[in-house]
Amino acid sequence: MKALVLGATGAIGKDLVEQLLQDDTFDRVDIFVRREVKIPSAKLVAHVVDFDHPELWADKLTGDVLFSTLGTTIRAAGSQDAQWKVDYTYQYNAAKVARENSVPVYVLVSSVGANAKSKVFYTKMKGALDDAVQKLGFPACFILQPPSLIRKGSDRFGEKVGVWALKAFNAIGLMRQYTPMPTEAVAAAMIRLAKSGRKGNEIIVSQDILNIE
Repeated sequence: MKALVLGATGAIGKDLVEQLLQDDTFDRVDIFVRREVKIPSAKLVAHVVDFDHPELWADKLTGDVLFSTLGTTIRAAGSQDAQWKVDYTYQYNAAKVARENSVPVYVLVSSVGANAKSKVFYTKMKGALDDAVQKLGFPACFILQPPSLIRKGSDRFGEKVGVWALKAFNAIGLMRQYTPMPTEAVAAAMIRLAKSGRKGNEIIVSQDILNIE
């Protein structure tokens, strides 16, 4: 199988690429990045692209599955418009081109609580993308909505506090659907879905992600 990956340098994306390169089911892994990355593997092909102009690299979006883990934070982006461009526009445009190129399987990382009708900007943005990509006509479209993520080596103070608080609530039986999930577990679930042979649109929420077979 040939895998295509958006967001290969992010927390989940790094784990995903690492696992894909170790999986004999995949003989080629193409990643689409803003700047050059060095990952030593004969299976890896890195494309440095301009996400504002997907038409320039549309011919490279061909394969058996497109994995999309692209995303940023409002702090890093600088504004809601800039975050929308990365989290929604870039991902939607790539998915649209991939479908036009007959890529049969699409696996997207969204967010718990994603809802296009939400009054919260982030969950509204994620929900809008979830709705949009399901209309593109992929034979298999899988959307994962994980809870808070446990990132290896994270130095984000707010994230560490949030994970600690959720674990404390979980210990007394509260908010179990929001139990923090390791990024490598999400990546592994994405690969299992891509190899599953399942068809149609599926949204997998929170802890159900860990039970994907």
